Amino acid sequence: MDEQFDVVIVGAGPAGCAIAARLVDARPEWTIALIESGPAKPGRMSRIPLGLAVLVPRRSKYNYAYETVPQPGLGGRRGYQPRGRGVGGSSLINAMIYVRGQPEDYDGWAAAGCSGWGWDDVLPLFRRAEDNARGADAWHGGDGPLAVSDLREFAGITDAFLEAAVQAGHVANPDFNGATQEGVGRYQVFQRAGVRIDAGTAYLSRPRPNLTIVAETQVDRLVIEQGEVRGVVVTHLRRSRTIHARKEVIVSAGAFGSPQLLMLSGIGPATHLRDHGIAVLADRPDVGGNLQDHLDHVTSLKLKAPGAFGMTLPLIARAIRSHGVFKRDGRGMLTTNIAEAGGFLRSDGTRARPDIQLHFCVGIVDDHSRKMHFTSGVSLHACVLRPASRGTVRLASTNAADAPLIDPAFLSAPGDLDLLVRGVRLVRDILAAPAMKRLGGRELYPNDGSEAAIVRSIRATADTIYHPVGTCRMGADTAAVVDPVLRVRGIGRLRVADASIMPTLVSGNTQAPTAMIGEKAADLILGDGR
Repeated sequence: MDEQFDVVIVGAGPAGCAIAARLVDARPEWTIALIESGPAKPGRMSRIPLGLAVLVPRRSKYNYAYETVPQPGLGGRRGYQPRGRGVGGSSLINAMIYVRGQPEDYDGWAAAGCSGWGWDDVLPLFRRAEDNARGADAWHGGDGPLAVSDLREFAGITDAFLEAAVQAGHVANPDFNGATQEGVGRYQVFQRAGVRIDAGTAYLSRPRPNLTIVAETQVDRLVIEQGEVRGVVVTHLRRSRTIHARKEVIVSAGAFGSPQLLMLSGIGPATHLRDHGIAVLADRPDVGGNLQDHLDHVTSLKLKAPGAFGMTLPLIARAIRSHGVFKRDGRGMLTTNIAEAGGFLRSDGTRARPDIQLHFCVGIVDDHSRKMHFTSGVSLHACVLRPASRGTVRLASTNAADAPLIDPAFLSAPGDLDLLVRGVRLVRDILAAPAMKRLGGRELYPNDGSEAAIVRSIRATADTIYHPVGTCRMGADTAAVVDPVLRVRGIGRLRVADASIMPTLVSGNTQAPTAMIGEKAADLILGDGR
């Protein structure tokens, strides 16, 4: 059975959901298909913010749970890459943190030739998408689809971290998305009344007659005829069919899925495609290149303090008791996103803007919580915001359901290691400040704080903080995969719109910027009026 729609969107992450919602509302005469390999509705555990502790560490129908190829910079270890699956994408399983990055990130895109993507261009899109519980102002929106709020309850240990960070010489910042990003403070989150609001719920909870959500369906390849995309071939319950697009196809399958689909369809590095027996329709060497991610090091403390979580019988019993309060009032310990606070810091005084991000977690996070410790504690993460290392995504097979080969090439640029060492030193200074020191915590993996010891710890334990981008790079140069209006060079009626189009990684968490890209893409499509 074949089907026809005006626009076909592949992938229902934050960008795909934003595009679908904006197009169906602006063009009720258009029919839109949104195709997603995962479930149409979020699971019960996804609605519970603390449920991320269960969703992130293991493969499920909501989590691809990818692994990288062995990383020489990390001692040959394979990294872990959890990615959300279902309508909402990674917003179903992430820590819900609302951060946009720094104005200089977007001005840098514009300066490199991506006109229309400077800070003054994208700020109105961020505001349009946002429904901030604090209200609208020059920096924030108050009536958009994305629910943004303060956590309803904070652990007492979070206040101790913030006090310690100020004692260590850092300024307090009540709004990382306001006039300045620098400082330490509490994160705002994608929640409403204590419940996670994923991108699917935010954008698509209201039914529209001209939108068809095609869930639990794998897109195998693009249908390309005479240099133009005419639709997609999909598989559902082992049956294959074609879904046709009268106007265009938008690929929003993420930093791993989007380049994978392009390559499976004959768009990518010619030699690599031929090695897999794929006919080359467009030799685009940069497809799957330019992979950037935030490499993160975690320092964990074992300690007993108000609000410190852990796998202990009293805390497990408390969590069980809290379920009724959460279900009735949206309150209690289940509303935490675990990473309750953090900061954006300069690694040294010579830096013009923050280049290190911190996440303070109210529990021990060891190997993405895949290693359990039967004690309470806290963790303080540090990542390099703008890494110089560049990796790749490549095909492992010609089966779209197989995981691609993911190589972030962590620490392949030597300067990244130097910056991360400085970030870890900032972490150690904060944890040694009086407000944290008086709690008497012990390091989970003690070291003497020397540079050699920190480097060993980074190589032995560091991994992603879940922000892969850049693999379908946008640019004005002819080598870029997409142009500044997101059209794939060399193939007609095809755009890519998700985190993969970022020329460079933004300075912070990526859900809000990815939704912004979806908002921008919808405007571009509507402006073309095709």
